[in-house]
Amino acid sequence: MSKVEKILDKMRNNPRDWQIDILKDLARRFGIEWRQPGTSHVTFRHPSGTKLTVPAHKPIKPIYIKKFIRLLDEGEGE
Repeated sequence: MSKVEKILDKMRNNPRDWQIDILKDLARRFGIEWRQPGTSHVTFRHPSGTKLTVPAHKPIKPIYIKKFIRLLDEGEGE
């Protein structure tokens, strides 16, 4: 199991207390573009066109982690 897979497993099991930098790193590894025009939100864009905007507050709320995992899983089906 790779480091990325371990992080995703931890996210799925406990979607609490994650930081935006980890989401940015995962997005980069999965080929998902992200941009942070200001300081309060980060927008992730999947190559299929799906977008997700996540508040960059610490910690990130679990609902955003779950949506981010769904965004990553969307790419695995292709």
